[in-house]
Amino acid sequence: MTRKLKGPIDDFTKYLQTFDLGAAASLVTAGFELVSLDKTNPKKVQFIFRRTIGIEKVVDDYWADRLEIKARAFFDNVKMLKNRIYSE
Repeated sequence: MTRKLKGPIDDFTKYLQTFDLGAAASLVTAGFELVSLDKTNPKKVQFIFRRTIGIEKVVDDYWADRLEIKARAFFDNVKMLKNRIYSE
């Protein structure tokens, strides 16, 4: 389910945005709220998360290859995000 966002999604104080599927799946697996998918670009999807405490650290740890999450949950979340991309 995609929620209606209050305010502009380009408010970087309220939302974190990424085009990276792996980073998005990592954030979902770590328990952060995915609030919307932006499909305005026909070639890629932007994942939009509510910015909360700790979200930047998870993203930084993901890119630095320091993030430790459950592999099965991560894989399940990759599949879930792909389903959302192609079913909406």
